[in-house]
Formats: sequence, structure tokens, C-alpha cells
Amino acid sequence: MPARSKAQQKAAGAALSAKRGETQKSQLKGASREMYDSMTEEELEELAETKRKGLPEKKGD
Repeated sequence: MPARSKAQQKAAGAALSAKRGETQKSQLKGASREMYDSMTEEELEELAETKRKGLPEKKGD
């Protein structure tokens, strides 16, 4: 499933970084913390690799 907004793509990237041990889980906030806890590395990778061109900043935009 591709990301629906730039914010979602960015949060997935942050959560993926923590899953891989590149950043600390304690640095995550909000959506990225929830994604870290509820999604697999493969799911996060799919969201994070979504091309940003054409995506709205936020889902409601």
C-alpha cells in the first residue's frame, strides 16, 4: 500500500529507521511511534519508498 501523503511517508521512514536500529525508538513521536509498534519492516518499507511527487502534504489536503 503506497503512502497517501508526504507526512505519512516521512513517518514511515522514521519508524523504519528505528526498526533497523539506525535511530532510537525513544526519538519517535506520534504516528511514527504507532507505526513502529504496529507494522512490520516490510510494510514500513513499502510506505517509505512511495514517491513523494504528487502527494499532498497531509491526508486531508
